[in-house]
Amino acid sequence: MRPRVLVTGVGTLLRGDEGFALEVVQRLAEQRLPAWVQLADHGIGRSRLQHDMLGDYDTTVLVDGTPHGGAPGRLWVADLDLLAPEAETNVLGPRPHRLTPAAELTLLRLLGGDASRLVVVGCEPRTTTGVGLSTDVHAAVDDAVTLITELVWGAPATVDSGGSTTARPG
Repeated sequence: MRPRVLVTGVGTLLRGDEGFALEVVQRLAEQRLPAWVQLADHGIGRSRLQHDMLGDYDTTVLVDGTPHGGAPGRLWVADLDLLAPEAETNVLGPRPHRLTPAAELTLLRLLGGDASRLVVVGCEPRTTTGVGLSTDVHAAVDDAVTLITELVWGAPATVDSGGSTTARPG
């Protein structure tokens, strides 16, 4: 039996590059994905996200346009083991207007979630104001779609020495 995977985008189209995830999920919806993959566009609906994460998924891929200290448009991946003791303290960056991934993990555990893996696929934003994606982030959408498609088919994500993020066959 194949693992169940939830791929969800969080962010808002009204804050510039935070709309990255929503564009990625829309493009993924046009792809041929395995039947065990569920796509969701949670936008800023965090309570729906926690509810969906309770749906017995083995892996959740959380897509987000969020700062991680790189150049605008750079993709990054963080594979968080929800069962690891350090998962509750693994904060991926300041997000004053929403829960951090560490807080998401803690809340998921408190709600009885049993997913064992959370993969965050992020893109470094150029701007979080205005409507629409910057040129750098828009150019990263296709790479993110390819990366996530490979991830859901079973390829582990890695970051090469040049700082770009790729999925490689396991």
